Amino acid sequence: MGCITKHYLNGSSILGVWKIEEDINVLLELVNLDAIDKKKYKGFTSTSRRLEFLSVRALLAELLGKDARIVYNKNNKPFLKDGSRFISISHSHKLTAILCSTSEKVGIDLEYMSSNIGALSFKFINRKEKISKDPNNRKYHLYLHWCAKEALYKICDKEGISFRKNLTIEPFEVKDSGEIKGAVHTRKINESFDLFYSRYDNYAIVWTKKNYEIK
Repeated sequence: MGCITKHYLNGSSILGVWKIEEDINVLLELVNLDAIDKKKYKGFTSTSRRLEFLSVRALLAELLGKDARIVYNKNNKPFLKDGSRFISISHSHKLTAILCSTSEKVGIDLEYMSSNIGALSFKFINRKEKISKDPNNRKYHLYLHWCAKEALYKICDKEGISFRKNLTIEPFEVKDSGEIKGAVHTRKINESFDLFYSRYDNYAIVWTKKNYEIK
């Protein structure tokens, strides 16, 4: 299927989502891998990991052109090689998402809602957060909290952040799409963020962007 959305959030930020329905040979035709990418690609032994790798490059080419290149730091955080944009990447099951901006830091996360996330909620939900008791919404609500906290973690780019202790999502009504508020509180960070979410089939997607400086 390829790119299912290419959305300009403002004049400097763009969000894209790719649905993987192609085989490897088709995806290889859509990308222009350099020597570093080819070496990394050949290092993957599983087909699913190769599909993920290629889908990220295919989506990036769709958003920014085939010359755009991703590099990684020692913590495996992605950057654009030319430094032209901030970038955040997420992948789950058959979807890949990229959020990039020329002027704002960004964070995005998507998750395929498959597991019994309720059994793990004690690891990332704190007492200030309210989760729906409606069985039809509870699972989705928990996944939105998880994705929101992943997005906050990525935008802050700081190690040692506890999802339960340092990240808080304000109570919100569950819808197919909407806006939520989140906060990061550590010894070094005291910031509030606007986050945006949507649902696609059985996926939860949350992203955030902000022009700010972390001390």
